[in-house]
Amino acid sequence: MTSKTPKIKNQKIIAQTRIFAVEELELEFSNGVFRIYERLKAGQHGAVMIIPMLDSETFLLIKEYAAGLERYELAFPKGLIDPGESALEAANRELQEEAGYAAKSLSELKKITLAPGYLSHEMHLVVAEDLFESKLEGDEPEPIEVVPWKLSDIDKLLDVEEFSEARSIAAIYLLQRYLAEK
Repeated sequence: MTSKTPKIKNQKIIAQTRIFAVEELELEFSNGVFRIYERLKAGQHGAVMIIPMLDSETFLLIKEYAAGLERYELAFPKGLIDPGESALEAANRELQEEAGYAAKSLSELKKITLAPGYLSHEMHLVVAEDLFESKLEGDEPEPIEVVPWKLSDIDKLLDVEEFSEARSIAAIYLLQRYLAEK
């Protein structure tokens, strides 16, 4: 069964911060029911998360401060896509800014969402291979720790408390599928 997308009768920004916008949507559903939804409005260009493969047995994670949890979190490098950039160009730039590597080979695995019921954010998961050292200045307030991790130790990684971000966990499973199909 295919659902008909509700008609947007009105939409407006009801709150704005330096980073976030809260948008109100007045919706009419196909059965005539009206509802008001609110969502966090993301930037227009999306974001990337990079799975850097140092070699065929090792991927790289970064450890950086996560203000939402008030602790350091282990995750894959990520960042926003700048205007005029493709997802793969943004992935290579973010990889250089956060991990100090660039990639000769980039492959997009999947575009994923996070809490699509109220967040309009989309993220491209990208595998980066054939890495070489290359550092670009980023906007991070402190140096980022780069942590190599063996593919054979993924189960141990899933038990690490600081590795809790759902997008990074999803990326692990998509990476395994990608490598199995190679």
